[in-house]
Amino acid sequence: MRTILVTGTAGFIGFHLATLLLKEGFRVVGFDGMTDYYDVRLKERRHQMLLQNPGFSCKIGMLEDYDTLKTLCDAEKPDVIVHLAAQAGVRYSLENPRAYIESNIVGTFNIMECARELKVDHLLMASTSSVYGANEEMPFVETEKADTQLTIYASTKKAMETMGHSYAHLWNLPTTMFRFFTVYGPWGRPDMALFKFTKGIIEDTPIDIYNNGDMYRDFTYVTDLVKGIRLLIDAVPQRPETPQDVPEGDSISPVAPFRVVNIGNSDKVRLLDYIEAIEEELGKPAIRNYMAMQKGDVPATWANADLLKTLTGYRPETDIREGVKLFVQWYRDYYGK
Repeated sequence: MRTILVTGTAGFIGFHLATLLLKEGFRVVGFDGMTDYYDVRLKERRHQMLLQNPGFSCKIGMLEDYDTLKTLCDAEKPDVIVHLAAQAGVRYSLENPRAYIESNIVGTFNIMECARELKVDHLLMASTSSVYGANEEMPFVETEKADTQLTIYASTKKAMETMGHSYAHLWNLPTTMFRFFTVYGPWGRPDMALFKFTKGIIEDTPIDIYNNGDMYRDFTYVTDLVKGIRLLIDAVPQRPETPQDVPEGDSISPVAPFRVVNIGNSDKVRLLDYIEAIEEELGKPAIRNYMAMQKGDVPATWANADLLKTLTGYRPETDIREGVKLFVQWYRDYYGK
């Protein structure tokens, strides 16, 4: 039985990935800091559910605490590491940038050190569509240059990518970075748009709509996302023999077993259409508070997911109306509303 260390298992995406891996018979070791960025009770409930499966164990600790992380890795000896834990949230990075440096850069360095020492079969780490920053040519493709990040959050994620490439090159450590595109679904974070919109509409409180709603996002349903991650675990990058051996359209580095992969729905959806889908599912209109564009935000994201399809044979495809319906059902059940 292969052992997979997943950081951030009490988080939104980590919980869903661990659930999928356990169903497939993997042994999953979780690592999570249980920070109070949002309601810790939601995190605790996710872990409680995972702990119902005997194949799951977890350690509570901070990524910045190398000794605790290394002790866990030495004891469990994971075959694969999937690094999802991070200080999340684009807007919070305007208020508390230091948290992003400590968690996303220092913490990720610690993960890479453990992966190097263990010589894991594959290190996979979460990046974000935000690294495309001010790029305007869409859909975003992994092979295009991405050097114009607009927030500290995005900058720390790009730093993770460049550090990952260095370690892949220096230590021949197979590494895959996946860039997420606006993930949503049940058990989501309270700071996410779908969560806030649903709560506001149910409670008859105004919802903030930035850039007067003139925004587009590539909304990706969470179970589609984690299926993509699961399949990428088996798509281990290999260092090309020569730079000429890099296939067209592949982001594989010519000098390292390192690859960047978009995981998105490949569908640019207008924010106002997304809100209308939530209103229809809830059967009531939102009280809309139109606002200017928030600092550091971008008007649109849109993924080209051809590389994911080439590598895994899979492409996310859940329609937003179906995804919104499943989230609203979960929200009403969880909060009794």
